[in-house]
Amino acid sequence: MTVLITGANRGIGLALATAYAKTGHEVIGTSRSHSPGQDAAITWHTLHVQTPESQADLAKAVRGSPISLLVCNAGVFLDRGEALGDGFPTEQWADTFATNVTGVFLTVQSLLPNLRLAPSAKIAIIASKMGSTARAPGGSYIYRASKAAVVNLGRNLAADLKADGIAVGIYHPGWVRTDMGGPAAAVSVEQSADGLAQRIDHLSMATTGCFEAFDGDALPY
Repeated sequence: MTVLITGANRGIGLALATAYAKTGHEVIGTSRSHSPGQDAAITWHTLHVQTPESQADLAKAVRGSPISLLVCNAGVFLDRGEALGDGFPTEQWADTFATNVTGVFLTVQSLLPNLRLAPSAKIAIIASKMGSTARAPGGSYIYRASKAAVVNLGRNLAADLKADGIAVGIYHPGWVRTDMGGPAAAVSVEQSADGLAQRIDHLSMATTGCFEAFDGDALPY
């Protein structure tokens, strides 16, 4: 099958792309900037997920090619360490939502013709349990709000894409040792990617709209 992963140049995205390529799948990776020789087993395209023009360029590049799995992985966490009293500037809200929410929607929208060409296509949205409204310990308001929004987006996409036979899964990758998660995080990139791949493999029309952790735990919305 053909797998397209956004934000695939590092961290969880790169681990997933590498794993799928090693198991014989055709993998398309996107990033905001990349070296064409980064991984010969992966076909690379530049994509700024929040930019309609960049989305149109990607759609043109893959036009007519069935995509069996779209992994919306690109994301940012800009408000770490911000204080409630005087932090969380408006530009952080705009930039975070442009990538974490609008970027996911635009990617699905631009690649929907490709997904419709593949039998039993799937969309995997990499969200976070920090977006669960049932788990609200405070702080990280922008990131939490964006992930809550993308969970809601995924649930509504699952409803609308049932008629197309496209299953949508929403996943928490764990607290992962990446640039975003930091060195003290509990989960390795490989553990997260392996768990996510297993969750995605089990995704079907019977489970579309699910919100799960990489280890299989069902998460409250």
